[in-house]
Amino acid sequence: MSHKRIPKRKAAIAAGSVAALGAAALLLPNANASQTGSSDGTPKTFKATDVSPLASQLASQLGSAFVGTYYNADKQQVVVNVVGNDGNVVNAIRKAGAVPNQVQNSTATLQAAARTLRNKATIGGTAWSVDPRTNEIRVTADSTVTGTKWNALESTVKGLGSGVATLKKSAGTFKTFVSGGDAIFAQANGGGVRCSLGFNVTASDGTPAFLTAGHCGVAAKQWSDSQNGQPIATVDQATFPGSDFSLVKYNDTSTQTKSEVNVGNGQTVQIAQAADAVVGQQVFRMGSTTGLHNGSVTGLDATVNFQSETVPGGVDTVNGLIQTNVCAEAGDSGGSLFTQDGSAVGLTSGGSGDCTAGGETFFQPVTKALQATGATLGAGGAAGAGGAAGAGGAAGTGNQSASPGVTASPSDTASPGGQNGVGNQTASPGGQAGGGAVNPSGSAGNAGSVGSPSGQSAGAGAADGSGVTSH
Repeated sequence: MSHKRIPKRKAAIAAGSVAALGAAALLLPNANASQTGSSDGTPKTFKATDVSPLASQLASQLGSAFVGTYYNADKQQVVVNVVGNDGNVVNAIRKAGAVPNQVQNSTATLQAAARTLRNKATIGGTAWSVDPRTNEIRVTADSTVTGTKWNALESTVKGLGSGVATLKKSAGTFKTFVSGGDAIFAQANGGGVRCSLGFNVTASDGTPAFLTAGHCGVAAKQWSDSQNGQPIATVDQATFPGSDFSLVKYNDTSTQTKSEVNVGNGQTVQIAQAADAVVGQQVFRMGSTTGLHNGSVTGLDATVNFQSETVPGGVDTVNGLIQTNVCAEAGDSGGSLFTQDGSAVGLTSGGSGDCTAGGETFFQPVTKALQATGATLGAGGAAGAGGAAGAGGAAGTGNQSASPGVTASPSDTASPGGQNGVGNQTASPGGQAGGGAVNPSGSAGNAGSVGSPSGQSAGAGAADGSGVTSH
C-alpha cells in the first residue's frame, strides 16, 4: 500500500518473488464482464461487484427458499442456491440472469448447525463458515486441536447430521499476521511492535487517518513510519477481539494522503471505493514480507476461534472475517486486500501456511470498518458502509466508480521489510456464499454470514530476530 504523507518520507513495500510478478501482470487493465445476456432465461455474465446487489434483490423476492449465492468466475455467472421445487422461484432467478441451484440444506438448517457449533465446539484452533458450493458448513481445526478436543469437535460435527457439515484438519497453526501496506512501528510492552498501514482514510471529523488491524491498535497507541522514529499517528479507535480494525489519526492534521496501493516496481493501484467481498472473486494482497500475491475469496463472515495469548487456556473469537486462499506469512497483518478495479476489500488479520506451500488467510472487511468508525476512504470520496441484512446480500455504499488499474509511480521505490505474525489463529473453513450467502445468525451483517460465537479473539506478540514484535 502506498500511503503517502507529504512532504515526509514514505515507507514502501517490496514486490518480491516470481509469484508476485505474476500477480502484478494480472493487475494490468483488461476488459471486465458486463451484464449481458438474453431475456429468455439464458444466464447473463456479471462482474463480481454485481453479485451483492443482485443477491439482495433475490433474497427479498425468494424469502425462505433463498439459501445464498456465489460467483462462478470461470463463466462469470451468479449461482443462486434454493430449496424446494417452486417453479416461480426458479423462474425469478432465471429472469434475473442468474443460475438456479437446488440444494438440500435450508437457511434454518444451517442456522441451527451454527448455533450447535457455537455452543458445543468453541475450541481454540477451530473455525467454520458456510460453503455455498457444497451447501455445507465447513469446519477446520488446526494442529493444536488434538485428543479430547478433537474428539469433542468430531462428535459435534457428526451430530449435525449427514450432509450438513464437514470437518478438516489443518497442518499449520493459525495466527495473526502483519500485512499489506507501509510498515508502521510502535513501542509497547518493553519492545518494538510492527504492523502495516491498510488504507488511508478521512476520519469523521475531517482529519487524515488510516485503517489497520485492530490487534495492532490494541497493542500500542502511538505509531511511527520508521522503527526508531518519532510517533506520527495515534490510535483513535481499536476493536479487537470481536472484530479486527483500528482507526489511527495522523498527529499532523495537515498531512496529505493518497488512496492507492503500492504494488512494487514503481507501480500503484488507485483505490476508488470500498466494496464487499464476493465468494469466487479474484483479490490481491500486498505484503511487506512476501510482496504481491493473488487468489480468490472462499468464504465470508467466517468465525475464527483463537487460542488466547493473554488468558491461559482461554478461547477468543473474531467474527465476520473474509476467508481467502491468498497466501501470507509472518509480517503480513493490518494491510491491504483489494481488487483489480481499485476496490478496497479487507485488512489482513491472520491465517496459516506460507507463500511456498500455500495457505489460507483472513481479512477484516473494510466496509464494516468504515461503517463502524465513520471514516471514508482517501480524501473522503468513497465510504462503503456495506452492511446487508437477513440472508446476507451486502452492497457497499460509497463511490462505486472503477479505477483504471495499475498506474506507474516512479517515486514509489520498493523496500523490503520482514515482519512476524502473532497469536494463534484458526483457519476458517471453505468458501462461503458471496454476495448473498446465508446468514444463519439471522442478523444484519456482511453478505454470507453464518452464526458466529460471541467470544472474542486475542493475539499477543511474537518477537522476530530483531526484537520487533509483529501483529
